Amino acid sequence: MGSDSLLNEVELVTMIDEVFNRFNINVAIKLNNRKILSGIAEIIGAADKIIDITVAIDKLDKIGIDNVNTELKEKGLTDEAIATLQPLLALDGTNEERLTALSGMLASSEVGMKGIEEMRYVLDHVAALGTRARVELDVSLARGLNYYTGTILEVKALDVAIGSITGGGRYDNLTGVFGMPGLSGVGISFGADRIYDVLNALDLYPADTMATARVMFVNFGEQEAVASLSHIMALRRAGVSAELYPDSAKMKKQMNYANDRQIPFVAIVGADEVQNGTIALKDMASGEQVTLTVEQMIERLAK
Repeated sequence: MGSDSLLNEVELVTMIDEVFNRFNINVAIKLNNRKILSGIAEIIGAADKIIDITVAIDKLDKIGIDNVNTELKEKGLTDEAIATLQPLLALDGTNEERLTALSGMLASSEVGMKGIEEMRYVLDHVAALGTRARVELDVSLARGLNYYTGTILEVKALDVAIGSITGGGRYDNLTGVFGMPGLSGVGISFGADRIYDVLNALDLYPADTMATARVMFVNFGEQEAVASLSHIMALRRAGVSAELYPDSAKMKKQMNYANDRQIPFVAIVGADEVQNGTIALKDMASGEQVTLTVEQMIERLAK
């Protein structure tokens, strides 16, 4: 908030790239600029219908060009205006080629050229930094939200058929609604529900996602549980997540609990371990079991 610098947009794009790279989701980051859309409306002679135009062309991927043209005609655009719009919506090639073509088409629109200048700045800086995601100029991108004033961005998952999973842009005047005019802002929001659906569809959750602790202590009864809690406190202070099974249940039930939550280690503190001040640590993946002091256990699990 409060900065007009386009470096903010550059950082947001790189942030998006980093997030989805960590998720291992292949995405396309689509960019446009509201000023480009205003310039398009201006050069086709329909500046007063900017909202109708953006709402219609934003549906291009969903309903196709013919249905977009039908909707534009229903909104009162002339056949000539719709015909002039067609090459703008059919832009292809690299981002630089699209910007060059736009520059020729919008040369008579001051606001349109300003939008191209801003878009080139963002795209050039993002390209210089490098992204793993595909970053592309999409002239049809409008998001249907009329408070955007500059950059508009949207993220599409490439391997799952689903809507936008992240979106945002710049809104120079939005704060005026809340009594703070003239305070520029730019931001993004991640679609948590849709990202969750993509991760499910592609089975991208790490194996230990459901783990609630690194080690679970088996509960053999009151005396053993008290000793286990003392060890658990030491582990937690060392940064190792640990828990005690709350009830003195059958061993099978406690082990199933650890397996279901994919807890990698189970600690056994029975009568002998209480007396000796030791812990039997079982690796749930390999089945290996070793006897350790709590200090040795911390050293092993904190790595």
